[in-house]
Amino acid sequence: MKGLFCRINGSELKFVTQETTLPEVLGSHDVRIHMKACGLSPVDLKFLEDMGLQRDTIPLGREVTGIVQRVGPKVTFFQPDDEVVVEKPAKLSCTSVAAALEDGLRAYSALHAHARVAAGQTLLVVDGASSFGLMCIQLASYHGVKVLTTSHSQEQHTFLEQLRPSVGVQEPLVVRVIPVHKNPSELLPAVLEETGGLGVDIVVDQGVSLQEKEQPEEEEEEEAAFLPHKHDILSALAVGGHWVTSQKDLQLDPPDSRLMFLKSASVSFLNAQVWLASSSQQGRYLHILRDIVEKMSSGVLRPQPEEAVPLQDAAAAMENVQLQHKKKAVVQM
Repeated sequence: MKGLFCRINGSELKFVTQETTLPEVLGSHDVRIHMKACGLSPVDLKFLEDMGLQRDTIPLGREVTGIVQRVGPKVTFFQPDDEVVVEKPAKLSCTSVAAALEDGLRAYSALHAHARVAAGQTLLVVDGASSFGLMCIQLASYHGVKVLTTSHSQEQHTFLEQLRPSVGVQEPLVVRVIPVHKNPSELLPAVLEETGGLGVDIVVDQGVSLQEKEQPEEEEEEEAAFLPHKHDILSALAVGGHWVTSQKDLQLDPPDSRLMFLKSASVSFLNAQVWLASSSQQGRYLHILRDIVEKMSSGVLRPQPEEAVPLQDAAAAMENVQLQHKKKAVVQM
């Protein structure tokens, strides 16, 4: 059987497909799955190192869908022929579920676990046309939240303005799309204008700029040029607001902390992998996965369509995902 692996040499990564052998005898709690599709996300070497999981060769792909073949003697939750990773409705394709699991989990973590989202609140989603941003927008709108977002190109802007739910009242999912691709400094004035100067209750970013830049550098990546500055995020927060950030090395200077203190605002770090760090969280983790699949089945959540690639092209697809951090890929078996 072939599998996709990451070989680590210092800070260099190489993605390869290679043969692997499965044990004939399953452990008491093991489940063997015939995989149908697998979603690929970037490898975080620092996270693996911090968790003590880094090795020379790491198997990739946990966002899987497939059919249970065999189960260990103590497994009661799944039976052979079940469609998994959680029990998957027959109407959903394996590739669509595999594409949605990671981003759906991150969206639930950001909005429910961190921000405690509630109807009537206002939310700013940075880069709403990304696969993660799109999940946040749909989930928040479903709960009656007023959503603002940013666009990084004219195509993204048009796409976000035309977003409509597939069920219920066909009102736009986003009340305002802010075109930061035209002028990055437009973010804060647009947020304050839309909220009557009060700011938003929740901000969910996908990284921020820590330093002021007079103009983007020529070699700077396009996406990095559109990252909001941390001070704009803090200024956009309402009193009692909550900032959910994906910026791993966020630094708040004393004036930043003072501003948050005056607003009684808070900040938390989004790491969706933390659900696997404690066995006490497994029940909530499984509940989230089930709810993602159920909302996909009912049409509430619609992931960005991803073109599936065959296993022989998985290594090349993974290299592209690693280079373009927000990009997704799905491998079809």
